Parts: sequence; structure tokens; C-alpha cells
Amino acid sequence: MSSLAEKDRAVVQLLLEAGTCPRCVLRFCCVGSQLLYRHPPQDLMKDLQEFLKNSQEKEGTVCLDVADPPCKRIRLEQSREEGADDLNHNGAVPQLPSGNAATESSAGKVCSVCLGILQDFCEADFVKKVCQKVNSADYQFTSFVFSVSLPPQLSVRERAAWLGVKQQMRNLGLPLPKDDIIQLKEAYKWIIHPQLSEELGVPADGKSLFEVSVVFAHPETDEECHFLATACPDCFKPAKNKQSVFTRMAVLKALERIKEEDFLKHFPCPPSSPKNLCDALEIQCNNGAVFVAGRYNKYSRNLPQTPWIIDGERKLESSVEELISEHLMAEFKADSFNFSSSGREDVDVRTLGNGRPFAMELVNPRRIRFSAEEMKRLQQAINDSSDKIQVRDLQLVTREAIGRMKEGEEEKTKTYSALIWTDKAIQREDIAFLDDIKELRLEQKTPLRVLHRRPLAVRCRLIHTMECHYIDEHHFRLRLKTQAGTYIKEFVHGDFGRTKPNIGSLLNRTADILELDVESVDVDWPPTLAD
Repeated sequence: MSSLAEKDRAVVQLLLEAGTCPRCVLRFCCVGSQLLYRHPPQDLMKDLQEFLKNSQEKEGTVCLDVADPPCKRIRLEQSREEGADDLNHNGAVPQLPSGNAATESSAGKVCSVCLGILQDFCEADFVKKVCQKVNSADYQFTSFVFSVSLPPQLSVRERAAWLGVKQQMRNLGLPLPKDDIIQLKEAYKWIIHPQLSEELGVPADGKSLFEVSVVFAHPETDEECHFLATACPDCFKPAKNKQSVFTRMAVLKALERIKEEDFLKHFPCPPSSPKNLCDALEIQCNNGAVFVAGRYNKYSRNLPQTPWIIDGERKLESSVEELISEHLMAEFKADSFNFSSSGREDVDVRTLGNGRPFAMELVNPRRIRFSAEEMKRLQQAINDSSDKIQVRDLQLVTREAIGRMKEGEEEKTKTYSALIWTDKAIQREDIAFLDDIKELRLEQKTPLRVLHRRPLAVRCRLIHTMECHYIDEHHFRLRLKTQAGTYIKEFVHGDFGRTKPNIGSLLNRTADILELDVESVDVDWPPTLAD
């Protein structure tokens, strides 16, 4: 049972007289019934009028016969003054105005506390406007979570309304039984969730990845927070990506710090009724990211993994990332993407064998459901579009699963095939000893070619095994199994002595690398799919 008791009468009457809407009155009386807030405002006003009328005639409790689920409350003050000071100067208890005067004061006005959010923006017309926006965006979703962004000055007005009630209750010599209220956001969601669910045909779910959000603003009262910056300057610091220092969190922090007497000096209590309703500035939809993983082979020696752009100038027309992403972006209808992979190869290096694991995060996709057969067709479309790359094992994965691609990355092994040139002639027996070297430990300073984008450091890496195939007096092919993160080109030519030992120093001659292929990336992810 959710009820208004005789002790609430003064609060109800004072709030209505100050221009507070019926739903905000219920919030200030900590009425936690969701069903009650969904009643039309006109009916709530009649109920409050009846309550005031009945409570004047007799003492007792007026019960509103609705369910009473748990609710969240927000503290408005940390302390209350009670005792003899609550009486007026002559010890008498003044009388409240009549109930009719109070309700007439509140009727037909924009609420002085919620600025109309619990009035016009709970009506069917606004709900339909929100749903039209959602449906026109053409998202796939099976549930939704609703979020709302409120003007920060609403917190100031809530505090002012409560202090106004507190002052008048003192003057009336009446006790103030509580100093917390139902949060505006929660009350608003209680009202609008069932309407949105019915209109969209899906349930509201706090864990849903599909978000419908509304951003409210009230330009008429925008400057009402500004006095807090003078009273509590430490609470308002410029922040990146914030257009104003008067954020909701900053205002709440300042309201916790400011003394009651300082607040009363700068802001009217109770607050005045505004002329205009809030504006619904934005109605936005956003789907949680979808993650796609697979393996790619790169067959071109003139294709970077990611776009190659230097000083704003594109060096090559495409990249592995772009050849894959253009198809995924089109099919998932996403806003943007983030590409990651298990390591990377240079522009002139091929990736063969089972390919290199990669993952792509598709941000705010309109389409999220794909069958295994549809993913196969998408993979085929990527493969048919270019002879420079091929994709395999394309599949939907979770965010958590992507972490497996990076787990123990430096402990993983990779296998390479390098075509090597030497300045001095070689015979088979000159390179045969390389096959017997196991677990060769290298010290590699950051290569000169990547020093512009990586910090200078000495990295210890292992060459697990090597296998040589003699070609002619100046060429042989070297197959290596190495620790992931080993710079292979530098291991061959030495990078002016920055990698020690190296093939040149081992053979006691100048060596260089002509071609390099990645033959395997030993990461057991993503799972192999049947053809």
C-alpha cells in the first residue's frame, strides 16, 4: 500500500502553492508507487485536492490503492534543524492556506521543479515522436534501455523547493519528517517505460545493448547554476569534450558543499515557475558494438595492413583493413569501426598459411543478427572483391573473446620464410650450421625504421629454430620459428649493429633480406569453421 499520511498534508499544500506539479509532489512525499505516477496529471490533482480536503476534516491516512515496489531516493540535505526553533516567534502554529488556493496555484503552469518533464513529456504524443525516431533509424533490436539527460539546473530547483518547504514548515511550527525524494529520472522512467514498450513492441531491459536516449534542455533557466561557481569554484573545472563546466555531477558536488544560508542568499526558495517547458533537444538511438573476427591472408607485396597516410597524404590506394571493413560496414550498417590484429606485417611482406587473426569492432550497427550462412556469403564477397587478400573463419564473437587474441602475445610463436642475399659467395656448407642453432637469444634495439613511432628500447627475443635452403652462391632461403615481436628484417641485416647477433655477423659477411613471408601465426583463435 502506498499512502499519503496526515504528516504529508503541509508538504503537499506548500508544494502545490509554489507551482509544483502533482507528480513532483508525490516525489517529495517519497511515494514509491510506479502505477500511481502513471495516472493522468488531472486525476492526480483531483486526488491531491481530495486528500487536502479530507485531511482538513479529519485526521488519519488517505490510502491510494496501488502496488508499492522499491524505489531509489536522493538525499537533498545532510542534516535538519529541529526543536524549539521550529516554532514562530510567539510560539503559536500559524494556519496553512486552504487546499483550493494551493491547487489553483499549481494548475495549468509549468512545474517549478521538473520544468515540465513530468507533464507534457510523459504524454502519448511525445512517446510517439520518440518511437517514430527509433523506427525511422531502422535498427535491429529485441529490447531497449531508455536514458535521459536532464538540465543540471533541475538539481538546483529541487534543492530550492525543499528549502522553501523547510522554511515554511519551521514558520508553521511543524516537523519535517524526511529530507529525501524520488529521483526525477526514476519517476520519469516509471511513467514512460510501459508506453515505449507498447509502442515499440519490445520490453525495456536495463542490460539491453540498444539505447534510446532523450536530451532535455531549458535555455530560460540555464544561468541558474552560475552562482554555484562563485560559492564553490573548485567544483567547476574545464574538462575535455564538455561544452560547459556546469555538468550535472559538478552541480551536485557544489550542492553538497554549499551552506544552506549561502544558497538562500542567491536563489529564491521556493523557485519561481518558468514561462516555458523544457526542450527535447535530441532523441538518439545507439546499438552496442558488434564484434567480427577471422583470419586474413595477404598476397600482395604492395599493400599495407592499415591505411598508409603521411602528413595527410595517402601513399597507397588501399589496405587490408579497408578491403575488409568496406564490406562489413555496408552489411552491418555501422557508423564506424576499430580494427585490431595479432601483430602486423610490413607493406612488402606477405601473410600466407592459415593467415593472421584479426577482429573488427563495428560501432553503432543498425543490423546485428547474421546467420552462419550469411556470414559465409559475406566472407565470399570480401574474397571475390580483391586478389590481394583472402579472409577465412569469419564469425561473430563477443568483446571478451577478442582478449584471447592478445593474451600472452609475446609468448606466441610465428614462422617466417626469408629470401636472403649475401655479398660474398656461399656454399651449402657455409650455412649448414644455422640449422643446428636452437633458442638463439637476440638483443634488438628499436629499429631505425620504426623509431619515429616506437620508444627507444632494447628488447630480448628468441629465434627458436632455423632451417636453410641453398639456392645459389649469393642466395638462400631461411625458414625461422621465432618469438612473436621479433624484427626479422633486422635479424638478417643487423640494422647497423642494433640487432645482435644477426645473420650477417653469424656468416661473417654482409647479408640483406630480399623477400619475407609470414607462414604461420600460432594463435589458436578465432575457432576454425567448417567449410
